[in-house]
Amino acid sequence: MSPLFQWSIFVAMAGFLFGFDTAVISGADRPVQALWGLSDLQHGLFIMSMALWGTVLGAIFGSYPADRLGRRATLMVIGVLYLVSALGSALATAPFWFSFFRLIGGFGVGMSSVAAPAYISEIAPAERRGNLVALYQFNVVFGIFMAYVSNAIFGTLLGADAWRWMLGIEVVPALIYTLALLKVPESPRWLILARGDTRTAADTLRKIDAHGDIDTQIEEIQAADREDDKTQSRFFSRRLRLPITLAFLIAFFNQFTGINFVLYYAPRILESAELGASAALLSTAGIGLIMVLFTLLGMALIDRLGRRTLLLIGSVGYIVSLAIISHAFFTENLGGVLIPLQLCLFVAAHGISQGTVIWVYISEIFPNRERARGQSLGSFTHWFFAAVITLVTPWVLGVFNGGPVFAFFSVMMVLQVVFVLFFMPETKGVSLEALQRKLAPAARRE
Repeated sequence: MSPLFQWSIFVAMAGFLFGFDTAVISGADRPVQALWGLSDLQHGLFIMSMALWGTVLGAIFGSYPADRLGRRATLMVIGVLYLVSALGSALATAPFWFSFFRLIGGFGVGMSSVAAPAYISEIAPAERRGNLVALYQFNVVFGIFMAYVSNAIFGTLLGADAWRWMLGIEVVPALIYTLALLKVPESPRWLILARGDTRTAADTLRKIDAHGDIDTQIEEIQAADREDDKTQSRFFSRRLRLPITLAFLIAFFNQFTGINFVLYYAPRILESAELGASAALLSTAGIGLIMVLFTLLGMALIDRLGRRTLLLIGSVGYIVSLAIISHAFFTENLGGVLIPLQLCLFVAAHGISQGTVIWVYISEIFPNRERARGQSLGSFTHWFFAAVITLVTPWVLGVFNGGPVFAFFSVMMVLQVVFVLFFMPETKGVSLEALQRKLAPAARRE
């Protein structure tokens, strides 16, 4: 295994913990609400969405340690946050403590969605960048799948208190991830730009490509930084208007696919489609497996077909599956295999498109100096809307059936097609420094 691939795998394990932490709460949804006698609004606010509010905070502040302490040190902190959150959530004796420890885990998720894609993007050559950064997203969906499998196993074997084991088992991958980071070097671009340490950066670059022209690579990084320095623009400036808008919109549409609505409430949705509770819990594992397989397909295609093509393919799958599910609820065509099959089509569309593309794309479109802050903006947008959707879902499902909800998400995916066709530039196979000159040219001083 090459050092480049090994480091990318180790860092991408942050995505596994991200996915596991995001989906594992679905198994605790009903048991925790019943245990503490919470209303739908209390349950949505303090239990189901609390990790997402932590994620919003982690996304906002994740760029600061990533820029000041370095990508590697930030990733280590993330591992500790996951450890603490898993133990605390599993042992919680009251809603306050459960919410507190879920908040800590969410903070780790938010920070990981800033630091991990930024790190992999900065060590990867242009022709492999999409595939390697997509390892992070693959680990996200693999973590989701393993959370569903774990929930199904513990739910079958342990009964009422199974949710504590569902949450607590996350300690194991969190510890493995944290120890694996000891073998990962710091990002060479961060070393050059933040520390001026070209010697250590050159050593790392040689391990990545023993036959590459290391001096030329370092000079290109420094030249792009000098151009950046001439501009001296603020982050929210005219110069960065295009990458900021692109990051916001791709993250916005990612959540308005309805993906977190489905992941967090899959058992509840399937029960409302008149599947039994056990069948609903087991069906979520199948949904997770479909997402894993199609994310692998997306990884294989992202550097061949490009980011825009994958989003267009996925948009068709989203629109068809969401419209059919909505129609099934409106016509009360429930109880069969139609809705589970369409949910599988939905997560397949997500895996091959938004699920593969989002973190790759956001990590590419910002200048080197602004990458962590740009990743933070995209991550904040993603998690803010995820938190809002998760917060209101128990109330929405109490007022409406699935018909209007899935119809709304289907319409949003029509708007995503418009965004991709008329606004989104392709980034496939272009170096980070070339993308900086194209999307955020240092043509004027602000």
